[in-house]
Amino acid sequence: MVLLAQPGNYNLTDYEKTYHSFDFSDYQEAHKIEKINVADLCVDQHVRSGIGDKIALHYVDGEEVVSYTFREVKQRVDQLVHVLRQRKVKVGERVYIFLPKNPTNYFAMLAAIKIGAIAVPLFEGFMTDALHERINDSRGSVLITTNAFMSRIDLRAVPSVTDVLYEEDLIDLTVEDEYVYWAAPDTPFLMHYTSGSTGQPKGVIHAHRAYLHHQLSGHWVLDLKPDDIYWCTSHPGWVTGSVYGLFAPWLNAATIVVQAGRFDAKAWYHVIERLKVTVLYSAPTAFRLLKSAGDVYQSFQLDSLRHVLSVGEPLNPEVITWAKDVFDVRIHDTWWMTETGGHIVVNFPSEVIKPGSMGRAFPGIIVKILDDDGKEVPRGTVGQLAVKAPWPGLMHAIWQNNAKFNQYFNLSGYYLSGDLCYQDEDSYIFFSGRVDDMINARGERIGPFEVESALVKHPAVKEAGVIGKPDKLSGEIVKAFITLNDHFTETEGLIEEIKTFVKHQLSFHSAPKEIDVLDDLPKTQISGKILRRELRRRENLVKQ
Repeated sequence: MVLLAQPGNYNLTDYEKTYHSFDFSDYQEAHKIEKINVADLCVDQHVRSGIGDKIALHYVDGEEVVSYTFREVKQRVDQLVHVLRQRKVKVGERVYIFLPKNPTNYFAMLAAIKIGAIAVPLFEGFMTDALHERINDSRGSVLITTNAFMSRIDLRAVPSVTDVLYEEDLIDLTVEDEYVYWAAPDTPFLMHYTSGSTGQPKGVIHAHRAYLHHQLSGHWVLDLKPDDIYWCTSHPGWVTGSVYGLFAPWLNAATIVVQAGRFDAKAWYHVIERLKVTVLYSAPTAFRLLKSAGDVYQSFQLDSLRHVLSVGEPLNPEVITWAKDVFDVRIHDTWWMTETGGHIVVNFPSEVIKPGSMGRAFPGIIVKILDDDGKEVPRGTVGQLAVKAPWPGLMHAIWQNNAKFNQYFNLSGYYLSGDLCYQDEDSYIFFSGRVDDMINARGERIGPFEVESALVKHPAVKEAGVIGKPDKLSGEIVKAFITLNDHFTETEGLIEEIKTFVKHQLSFHSAPKEIDVLDDLPKTQISGKILRRELRRRENLVKQ
C-alpha cells in the first residue's frame, strides 16, 4: 500500500530531479558568508528586511495567547544580550537554559548565541542527577532558570556555575544591546546532550554553519511558507525542539506556536483550531495519544492543517491511517539524530509515502546500508544506516571527547547511525532496530547505563540492568531488572519507591515503568558486564 501525494503547491516538487542535481557544496558556495550568527539570521535579518511587524511567535498558556512580532522578539533578545554582556559572558562559554516551554526559553537561547556563547538547553523534566552530570561535564558558568526549577540544583554540586539568572528577574528589562558576535561558520553555537548505551550523556556540539541545513530542510521538508502557522510540540531541551522548533522555522520567517503545559488532547485540538495551525511536527507517541482520545477531535475545526510530520521513533502504519481520517492529511515520517543536526531521511509532501518507511535521503545527503565490514548490502538486506560525511548540519564535535566523536566514523568517510535498516528498490528506507542497547521511549533516546546508575543509588538496589520493552503507546518503556541488598524484601511499596527515586533523579520518561526483582543478573564470565541481551531474552524480545 502507498499513499499518494495530495495536490498542493510544494516548495520541492520533483524529488528525483532535485536529488540528482543538488549538491550541498554548491549551495554553501552560493550562500558563502565569511562571518555569520544564527541568532541574527533567525530574527534580526527579518527586521532589517522589512518584516519586523510579522508575528513570530504565539505563546499559548491555557486560554491566554500572547503574541510577539519579530521586532518584539529582537527587543527581548537584545535585553537579555545586555544582561549577559554586563556579566562578562565570554565567547564559547556554556550557558545553560533550564526553563519551561515558554518564550523566555527561546529568547535566552538566541541571546546566548548572539554574543558568541554556546547555548545548552536542558529539558524541563530533568531532575537533580541528570542536571548535575550535564553541567559538570561541560562546566559552564551561567544558568538561566526559574526559582521553582532551581530547587532541583545544588550549587555546591556544580561549582562551575557562578552566575544564576532567574526568569522572574528578567521580565521588566528595558535596556537593549544590539551587539552581534560575527562568527566563522565552524564556531560552536549549540550543545545538546544525547544518551548512549554506555557511559554518561555526551555533549553534541553544532556550529553556525548548520543554519544552511536547518533553513533548507525547513523549506523543503517542513514546506514552510510566509503565511504558515507552524507548531513543533517538542521542548527546546530536545534537539527537535531547538532545530525544528526554533531555528528552521525562524530562518524561514514562519510564525511558530509555543504551548505551555503537558499533553492534553482537547487542549491540542483547541490550539490547532484557535490559531489555525497549518503545519504540525510531533512524535508518534503524541499521535497515538490523540488517537486514544477517540472522537474528541469531532468537536474541533481542524481543516487549517495542510502538512503533518513525525519524528523520534518509528511511525506505525495504523497511526498514518488514523491521521488521514481525522486530519485528511498524511503524516510524513522523518529521520535524523542529535548528531546529524538536521533531516537525513524524510518523506516529502510532494512524494509517495510507503507506510512504515522513514522515506528517502534528503538532497545533498548520501546514505548507504552497510554490513559490519563497511560494505554496502543488497537492497532488502538489513544493515547499519550510514551517512557520507560531511554535510552542513553534521555535529562539530563531542564536548572534550574526541575518541567518542571518532567512533561515529569508524568506517572511513561515513557517519554510523547505530540504526539497523533496509532499503527497497525505490530507495525508501525502513527501520529495523538498533545495533546497541538504546531505548526509545516517547520519541526520546534513553541510555540504559544512565538509568542503571540511578537505580543502584537507591539503598535497596544492589545491581541493575535496563532494557527497552515494546509498548503500544510509548513505542518502548524502560524495564529494569534488579537484585536487592541484604535486609530488603520485594514489596509493591518498595518497587514504587524505587521508580519514584529514579524519576526524581533523572526525569519522568527515564524512570522504569516495570521493575522485576531477580536473585542474580546475567553477566559475562570475564568482565562481569550485565548481559542486556539475556534480559531481553527473558522478555521474549530476542529471537531464539
